[in-house]
Amino acid sequence: MDKYDPYENVVRVMEKAMDAGHINKQMFEIIKNPQRETKVYLPVEMDDGSVKVFEGWRVQHSNIRGPFKGGIRFHQNTNLSEVKALAAWMSLKCAVANIPYGGAKGGIRVDPSTLSKRELKALTRRYTFAIAPIIGADVDIPAPDVNTNSQTMAWVLDTYSQLQGKPCPGVVTGKPVELGGSKGRNSATGRGVVFATKFLLEKEGRKLDEVSVVIQGMGNVGSNAARIFHHRGAKVIAVSDVSGGIYKKTGLNIDEISSFLASGKFMIKDYSAPDVEHISNEELLLLECDVLVPAALEDTITAEVAEAVKCSYIVEAANGPTTAEADEILDKRGIPVIPDIFANSGGVIVSYFEWVQNIQELTWNREQVNEMLEKLMTRSYKELEDIVEECHCSWRMAAYISALRKLIYAEDIKGIFP
Repeated sequence: MDKYDPYENVVRVMEKAMDAGHINKQMFEIIKNPQRETKVYLPVEMDDGSVKVFEGWRVQHSNIRGPFKGGIRFHQNTNLSEVKALAAWMSLKCAVANIPYGGAKGGIRVDPSTLSKRELKALTRRYTFAIAPIIGADVDIPAPDVNTNSQTMAWVLDTYSQLQGKPCPGVVTGKPVELGGSKGRNSATGRGVVFATKFLLEKEGRKLDEVSVVIQGMGNVGSNAARIFHHRGAKVIAVSDVSGGIYKKTGLNIDEISSFLASGKFMIKDYSAPDVEHISNEELLLLECDVLVPAALEDTITAEVAEAVKCSYIVEAANGPTTAEADEILDKRGIPVIPDIFANSGGVIVSYFEWVQNIQELTWNREQVNEMLEKLMTRSYKELEDIVEECHCSWRMAAYISALRKLIYAEDIKGIFP
């Protein structure tokens, strides 16, 4: 069996969407390929005095609709293909969300759990120094991703600002509120996942407080989604992290679990409560439920998993969790999949709000941010609904068609330079 290649996967889906949406392919070669791929080597002096060199990337996919935008991930398995795929997804996601950004992504091959806080800070600062010539508030705006957070963005912001000789809050989003971050940003991606689920259920004549939910992954996105689902009356029956999963048919106490995990000292495998059963991540994906939310990494829902899932709907909180083969199987089985480039767009939408606040030197309250997020996602959802009916296609195809129409149109009216 060929090894899964995330970039090949995203290109295949784009090609199918071009056909399904009857889109002129003349400009597709431009959209298919990233505009720039930058690889950097990052020497860091470790706590024991040794020097270790880490590999990093920044891939800038498209800035046809606005500055490049995309997160930075720290993961031991990250590679160029993954970063290219994530950058392309960001271009598509921003187009679906109707915000004036293009797509980019950054990654460093490192297991952050093996580094001290000082070593992580040194690595982040060195990476920022290496990519500083190609980022900026009107050029390319990084953000948090897997294993990075507001603290990481504070280090990026400070390093870049030191190089520029002035505060540059607009260079990153997802930073602490005290440094110009937006209220509501931390929970925005998870909140957007809940909005996407609500829209789908309403179309099916159902409500959030009538459904059971299974969430794979309790990082920032999964944990926030779990809490918001729980507070809106949905029954979250299973959650997991890298250590394993827990299941309770009558519903888990998500607030208690979140508090237990918040210290960072414990994992899901360490949690126990009456009637809570410990299961594997593989078992979790195959539980009987209404809504399955993959919120971990790519390539989680494979063809084999797609044949066996017992859910009614899938809402993708992670980037690229479903392979192209799995998509076809789920489509044949009549299981709707709300795709990542719409379902998890809450993060980049509120990043856009943060950027606007920085540029205009304004501060919005949390209620305003959440209300505007729901308004933008509602508008995007209605666009996708129209395309599903027009093209008789899946939600993923509709999202890709929506994004590609906007990107191709922008390329077409601009023309090719020189």
